[in-house]
Amino acid sequence: MKPYFALSALLLTLAFGAGTASAQVTLKIGTVDMKRVFESYYRTKDAEAKINEARNAAKKELEDRMDIAKKLVEEVRKLDDDINKPELSKEAKDQKLKIRSEKAGELNNLDREIREFQQSREKQLQEQSVRMRAGIVDDIKKVVDDKVKADNYTLVFDKSGPSLNGVPVVLNAHESYDFTDWVVTALNKTKGTATETAAPVPIPVATPKKKLP
Repeated sequence: MKPYFALSALLLTLAFGAGTASAQVTLKIGTVDMKRVFESYYRTKDAEAKINEARNAAKKELEDRMDIAKKLVEEVRKLDDDINKPELSKEAKDQKLKIRSEKAGELNNLDREIREFQQSREKQLQEQSVRMRAGIVDDIKKVVDDKVKADNYTLVFDKSGPSLNGVPVVLNAHESYDFTDWVVTALNKTKGTATETAAPVPIPVATPKKKLP
């Protein structure tokens, strides 16, 4: 049985089963647009600002390292030009070869540091992003749970996302079932008192590819 039909069958069973089992049992269904709640929650907006701040800081740090690498590349190329000059004495050439070797070593080390920096920073930001989203979802779920307990809801569906079949979980529902606005209002009432734990997401930067001279 496909998930969509299984869900429909479950609702029918609950609705009719509840009526035949006991006249006192009432099926109360609610819907919440989790996408709209998430986007309207002030902590999500605060998180986006912190995400941009962290992204820009990491980008600046990466650019600074890349600038140093570019300067080293130019220095090595300049040494190559000097070494290839026929009028250069053997002593001067040997000295420049030694300096070139040192500069090339620095460039290799810096290239490795840049790649390690990207990998570690992206991993950190991914982990922080997951924690941030989980914290916000927990806040939303707690408010929804409080509403469910207070108003004795039997089932609450998220009407923002599709099912496994790619169709909406809730095809149609009366507006009176929806309490999305209530959830948004309840969440944003905590502004200024709730602990904010928003965190950044990964920085989409490409791994630098550098050829040593």
